[in-house]
Amino acid sequence: MKKNKTYHVQHILVKHNYEADDILRQIKDGKSFEQLAQKYSICSSAKNNGDLGPIPEGKADSEFEEAALNLKPNSTSTQPIRTRFGYHIIKRIN
Repeated sequence: MKKNKTYHVQHILVKHNYEADDILRQIKDGKSFEQLAQKYSICSSAKNNGDLGPIPEGKADSEFEEAALNLKPNSTSTQPIRTRFGYHIIKRIN
């Protein structure tokens, strides 16, 4: 039986592109991704620093998954990723 591959990410989810752009600026200025996730993310994962845990490949929205898998471990997206849920900033754990 083939074992499904997973990837592990944190994210910050907001409703508007301008909010995501502002958060990206704050990350670039050295603010903590985890603190920003707790403060701004509208996802229930905010209380866990935006941590979504291991996600099986093929489970998330295709735009989200493609962006997450294109990131190197320990890196953060440089542009907001739009899905049906809103705008995401993704930090790849592994």
